[in-house]
Amino acid sequence: MNQPKNSRVRWLLIFWMFVVSAVAYLDRVNISIAGPEIANEFHLDDPHLGWVFSAFVLGYALFQTPGGSLADRVGPRKILGLGVVWWAVFTVLITLVSPAIGAALTILIAIRFALGIGEAVVYPASNCIVASWIPGRERGIANGIIFAGVGFGSGMTPPLIAFLKVHYGWRSCFWVSAVLGLVIGAVWYLIARDKPQQHPWVSPRELALIEEGLPGTTEKATVVKLSWPAILSNGNIWAMSFSYFTYGYVAWIFFTWFFKYLGTVRKLDLSHSTFYTMIPLLAMAFASPLGGWISDRLTKQHGKRVGRCYLAAAAIGLCAVLLAMGTLIDNAQIASIILASGAGALYISQSSFWSVSADIGKGSAGSVSGFMNMGGQFGGALTASLTPWIAKNYGWTASFLVAAALSVAGAVAWLAVKPDEETAAV
Repeated sequence: MNQPKNSRVRWLLIFWMFVVSAVAYLDRVNISIAGPEIANEFHLDDPHLGWVFSAFVLGYALFQTPGGSLADRVGPRKILGLGVVWWAVFTVLITLVSPAIGAALTILIAIRFALGIGEAVVYPASNCIVASWIPGRERGIANGIIFAGVGFGSGMTPPLIAFLKVHYGWRSCFWVSAVLGLVIGAVWYLIARDKPQQHPWVSPRELALIEEGLPGTTEKATVVKLSWPAILSNGNIWAMSFSYFTYGYVAWIFFTWFFKYLGTVRKLDLSHSTFYTMIPLLAMAFASPLGGWISDRLTKQHGKRVGRCYLAAAAIGLCAVLLAMGTLIDNAQIASIILASGAGALYISQSSFWSVSADIGKGSAGSVSGFMNMGGQFGGALTASLTPWIAKNYGWTASFLVAAALSVAGAVAWLAVKPDEETAAV
């Protein structure tokens, strides 16, 4: 079979990672829409439902680093294929639990924790693909496209899950999510390869473009493996991980509690709550590739310090301002739009996290990004349980103001990151 003169296989893989990302978030956010029905059937109040939400994020967080190490060792193609099968199984298992079982809450928590373990490989594996396939000058937009799947998948979840649960019951939501996951996982395994040199569709011209554009002046520099002492002693990685902790805290408010907030606090009915829940998630989908494009342009003109770090700091800082403003406005529609804008501002910074972690990690991009993402998911696990507790004791405005304060801290942390600083491999 003749090779094309200039193939674009790297962008096919990035597009399919966008699809994987979208379905992965469908699998994790579906429970926030089905949550009221699950809570009624299993007699759960908001704090106990929050435990179920947090269980997923905790499992997801704890296995980010092992997932990243596996992606580095086994390869992103195999580990992501196995991960998709795992999360399909545990997505379905929740539908088999009966409220008559005495330990039903414990079983729900265990299933969601196990689902988090399976999904933990997704983004470390995607960062391995970025590190091996994407030239440095294209990494902002590549990561922006991948993480647009987060907003797209989450944004499509409310109307799809609302339709399924109204017409077929809440259990159908999880069966549909599982089947979609298996389909996209099978396609991934067919079209993906760990390295561009292994892919039969890659033309010599594309291979040369990739190899010339990888960070580092030699091929050896791009495949360096970092030891865990080197990773854990790197101040840049710790600063990004802390900032990603604050990022995850804010993002997961929209993934887990925003639908509930609109219904109980803003007094919107099901259809309006569903519609306004979509807005911040679609803002994320739009802002993620936009932020990646801006980041690449600024990096090309002014270097990584401006294009990655200062952009991320400004975007997360703007998110803090919009979160504080949105909660203080009485009109539900205007408040929802301002809060959605805060979610969009947050996601402008997304590509910076993953581009810099790929640059620092090189041959250990999965391990570095997995460690960083663990911080983000600990933030998500905390907000899933802490947000309703703060709301119950101090009001929902306080919940969002805490998120805004953490955003300020996350923005400041980016000012300490030096993306061009080399990490010793010892």
